[in-house]
Amino acid sequence: MDRRFLTVLGVSLVFALVVSSVFYQMTSRGRSTATQQTTDMRDIVVTTRPLSVGALIKPADVKLSKIPAQAFPKGAYSKVEEVLDRGVVSNMLMEEPILEGRLAAKGSGLGLATEIPVGMRAVTVRVNDVANVAGFVLPNMHVDVLVTGRPPGGEGDMTTTCLQNMLVLSSGTTLQPDARGQAINSPNVTLLATPEQAETLTLANSDGHIQLILRNSTDAGVEQTPGRYLEELYSAHRHAPEKEITAAVAPKPRPKPVEPPVQAAVPPPPPPVAVAPVAPPPDQVVIIRGNQRTVETLPARASN
Repeated sequence: MDRRFLTVLGVSLVFALVVSSVFYQMTSRGRSTATQQTTDMRDIVVTTRPLSVGALIKPADVKLSKIPAQAFPKGAYSKVEEVLDRGVVSNMLMEEPILEGRLAAKGSGLGLATEIPVGMRAVTVRVNDVANVAGFVLPNMHVDVLVTGRPPGGEGDMTTTCLQNMLVLSSGTTLQPDARGQAINSPNVTLLATPEQAETLTLANSDGHIQLILRNSTDAGVEQTPGRYLEELYSAHRHAPEKEITAAVAPKPRPKPVEPPVQAAVPPPPPPVAVAPVAPPPDQVVIIRGNQRTVETLPARASN
């Protein structure tokens, strides 16, 4: 057999062995990496339903899920006990991992405190059970606050608008509507107020009856209203019965006699002026003789 042929055959076999070993090492390393990624999984706490701001996490709201260790997000939780009874401060979707920045601090309870800006206060007032809009108020709506009571030294009750354009934080202890999107009827409403407004609300809540008036959330105008007294509601009918009784009892007044108009004094006429009598004309006789005509005057007769 030719030595050259044997040399080429031996080199080819060695090269094939080297290539096969390299390919085997590469494929085995990839399999081991995939196996390691498959087996290296961590538990992560995710939501079972959408959670809104202010919700208090209960066991039915969360569950454990598996996630690769390399994809475990920073601030996530691996135990359900770490998130129970903590308030939600940011809306979360279903199957979303719960992160530390989405929850209120431990022991703070509901997320209401986190929604109060610095320098503001949350004040809960009790509105009138008979005439109130608490059953129609949803969080983030704006209302005006009316108070009805008797002012010091006043003779009757009055209603005045004490505060306007107040933001509603919650209705009762509920920060969000129910499952059907409707408000939960409650006479207790929590409003966002400044410290001065909080004093006004507290005084109005203890001294009078409070009623909330819904307004458009885009309407930020403040109206100047004088308030209304109780007697003003009946002022239009207060004197009507007295007039009817007087008209029925009092006799009809007699008509006044009509006096003739006063005529201006006319001055007396001037005395007549004496006029001398005019003497009658004398008697005349006309004599015609031929073509001559003569007139003769007769002597005047003596008056008897």
